[in-house]
Amino acid sequence: MTRLGYQIPNFTYPSVPNEGIFDAVIAQAKAAETSGFDRILLMDHFHQLPGIGDLDDPILECYTTLAAIAQHTSTVRLSALVTGNTYRNPAVLAKTVTALDHVSHGRATLGIGSGWFEQEHDAFGIPFNTFTERFEKLEEALNIIVPMLRGERASLDGEHYHVVEAINSPPPVSRIPLMIGGSGEKKTLRMVAQYADESNLTCAVDEIPRKLDALAAHCERLGRDRSEIAVTKLLNVVIGTTHDDALAAAELFIDNHGWPREVVDMMIGQVVLGDPDEVGEAIGEAMATGIDGICINLVANAHDPEMVALAGRTADAAIG
Repeated sequence: MTRLGYQIPNFTYPSVPNEGIFDAVIAQAKAAETSGFDRILLMDHFHQLPGIGDLDDPILECYTTLAAIAQHTSTVRLSALVTGNTYRNPAVLAKTVTALDHVSHGRATLGIGSGWFEQEHDAFGIPFNTFTERFEKLEEALNIIVPMLRGERASLDGEHYHVVEAINSPPPVSRIPLMIGGSGEKKTLRMVAQYADESNLTCAVDEIPRKLDALAAHCERLGRDRSEIAVTKLLNVVIGTTHDDALAAAELFIDNHGWPREVVDMMIGQVVLGDPDEVGEAIGEAMATGIDGICINLVANAHDPEMVALAGRTADAAIG
């Protein structure tokens, strides 16, 4: 399970040209591995997300990059947070994550969700479908992917996918955990109870207890032991050695994008920002809701390995 995950959310770094992006990513990954993080995660997107950067900011394809990170690390697990199910044929995705498990010597996790970024779908010619259809597709995909990851041949004649005796050879090196991202109480958490090993919640911290109750209810109805499922929460963090350092890092990041002051104020209000004591307190408050782990990203200063290490030590101490 994820106790402490580190998500790399962007690839735009001060004074780093495009040809230097991957080296900066590896510096982050190495700093994360040596400072308490047990999982490195990448967003699975082809365009940068609003609120993190500009649409045409650099962004590397998720699974290619995870496989490359595997060659520069040795202990951290590797995952998308989370794969957009709509982006890939599910049988091909099972093969992809299995390959990641092999090249990382058994460190792959499959994080998956229904997909949500409509602009990205339109730009790449990927059908966005309706909300209901995306969740139907996710469940059909799980009924293909899970058997393939567990050494079975998968067949499904579904509304959205059709596979016949899909073979996954060689099988994974390890038992690849399945993490489902999202917080929908009726659909997403029911699928977590039915299929997943982990849940990554996308809700506000004060909503977590209600989400945990909903998950427990689904588990009880389905006859699943709730304790078998680990639950984590993603926090957006800007850390500094002092509060003022963290604030300056956030403002510099936003200023570099030329965003107006009201955007600065809005974004700063949506992140955990401060020195190690402030960040540690916020992580402790999130953990006190009953979750099992935290994933954090450092949107503003992830390019600084010292800040990655500081975040790791801070979070590790807060989780205990």
